[in-house]
Amino acid sequence: MKRPLSILIFAAMTLFSGLASAAPAPEKWAFWDRLNAESTATIDHSLWQSVLDKYLRESPDNINRFAYTEVAGEGREQLRGYLTAMAAIDPRDYNALEQQAYWMNLYNALTVDVVLKYPKKKSILRMSEGFFSIGPWDDEVFTLAGKELTLNDIEHRILRPIFQDRRVHYAVNCASIGCPNLAPKVFNSAQLEEQLVAAERGYINHPRGVTLDKKGRLQLSQIFEWYVDDFAEDEAGLVNYLAQHHETLGETLKGFTGKVSYDYDWDLNKAQ
Repeated sequence: MKRPLSILIFAAMTLFSGLASAAPAPEKWAFWDRLNAESTATIDHSLWQSVLDKYLRESPDNINRFAYTEVAGEGREQLRGYLTAMAAIDPRDYNALEQQAYWMNLYNALTVDVVLKYPKKKSILRMSEGFFSIGPWDDEVFTLAGKELTLNDIEHRILRPIFQDRRVHYAVNCASIGCPNLAPKVFNSAQLEEQLVAAERGYINHPRGVTLDKKGRLQLSQIFEWYVDDFAEDEAGLVNYLAQHHETLGETLKGFTGKVSYDYDWDLNKAQ
């Protein structure tokens, strides 16, 4: 008996949500592990900034949303122009901070580009070139220095293993409500530390990152479950890490021994 497509999609999404422990491990792509420490050159991300200025909406609930349906004409050309410009750059010719900013900006711009290709989809989980694939993360979406790149390549084979900065999880955006905000300002080497500190603080102190209800039940973003090893040695260490950065729950979370649950909202972060 044939099953309706909606049932198959629901089953696939349910399966994905249950595979938290199967998030890709960092595995360095050696080709990209090169830098020019003496370089003072900078990469121009102004076209990406123009796109963010026009279409990113900061909301009262502190969740940034993107006006995907409004992107047309000049905005679409600016995004394409930005990606074309980035494809002409070899980031390995720059210093480490400039590279890290490059990869994070590129990841976010590519994610927006993916969403624009699927205007009728309500979740990035349903955006993929493969019929049975969940999400676009293994689709080849960019060519750089003769190498085909996927979003997973950028995050798990370049950003995480080469730069070893857990705050990358607060910087790359997956076009979902549950994800850390798409930053309103492009990442740049001169302000990168300040930007990453703000991203970390903003997500941990938002309810979609950390929530403690009146019954003392702690709910965390699934990001902290998928990538627990990037934040701490175990769940107890994770909670203590969060305690160090939470402005109101810090003392409560120190030595927390209650139940921890995880959640994530995969609805598209689209502006209404």
